[in-house]
Amino acid sequence: MITSVFKKSTPLNFSLVVILILVFFSVYQIQDVSWVNSSILIVEKVGILLATLFSVFVTNFISKKNGLSKDSSFGILFYFLFFSFFPSLWDNLNLILANFFVLLALRRLISLHSLKASKEKIFDASLWIFIAALFHFWCILYIVLVFIAIIFHVARDYRNWFLPFIAFFTTATLFLLFAIVFDFEALDYLKNNAYTYFEIDYFNDVYQNIAFSIYATIALFFLVSMLATLHTKPVLTQASYKEIIASFFIGIAVFIISPFKSNDVLLFTIAPLAIMATNHIELPQIKLKQELVLGVFILCSFFAFFSQL
Repeated sequence: MITSVFKKSTPLNFSLVVILILVFFSVYQIQDVSWVNSSILIVEKVGILLATLFSVFVTNFISKKNGLSKDSSFGILFYFLFFSFFPSLWDNLNLILANFFVLLALRRLISLHSLKASKEKIFDASLWIFIAALFHFWCILYIVLVFIAIIFHVARDYRNWFLPFIAFFTTATLFLLFAIVFDFEALDYLKNNAYTYFEIDYFNDVYQNIAFSIYATIALFFLVSMLATLHTKPVLTQASYKEIIASFFIGIAVFIISPFKSNDVLLFTIAPLAIMATNHIELPQIKLKQELVLGVFILCSFFAFFSQL
């Protein structure tokens, strides 16, 4: 029954996911309403909500526009369900903005398969990645994805290899200009964020540990499914799927080396996982199996969310 609802892309399905996001956002925020007394915090909360909604729809756009999924609403549903594993994300504006800019970069890179406006897309993607790095420094690792996309699609034109460096100097110049105008200590900012920490010892309670474990198990399940069926995908889209898989592993790398470690940093793996999960649920299979996979996933997501409140 659940799969039948989201099998088609309709305004009703989009509205349902938006309502779910608003409900979960509200449930989390009413745990502590002190923020309503600060106009700055109110703007921050609204920014978090809007950036999350935009991220959901950018993920859906990437998936459907580039033929990575059918005309269904599973992508936005899976994004919401994965996001719900980590409710404290509703307090983390920097991470959500960083992820949004990474998604804008991914959107441009995946569309390289059309071979239209390749240079503009490479420059734009690189620029978005360096902007994302201003909010979470280790997003800079996603520049590797730019070079992977160049190798897959436009490696023959040597000029494409220089565009990420031009984007880097553009971003660095704007960042330094901002620092000068607003008397911002740019070097201190980089020093405080550009270091690594590999220990995973941040769990505050058992429910964070459980959420992490369930998320990792589900992620592994969908990743294995994606790798096992990759050879069956149309040749024209295989490079795009490989970029999605690469994006997932870069997200894991960002999580592993980030200094301010928490479950929230797994946010960078959510969009690739949502696309991989959509591909799994859209595979030809027994309907009961589809319902079982989706039903278990929904229960796990809701349990992880409400247990951490």
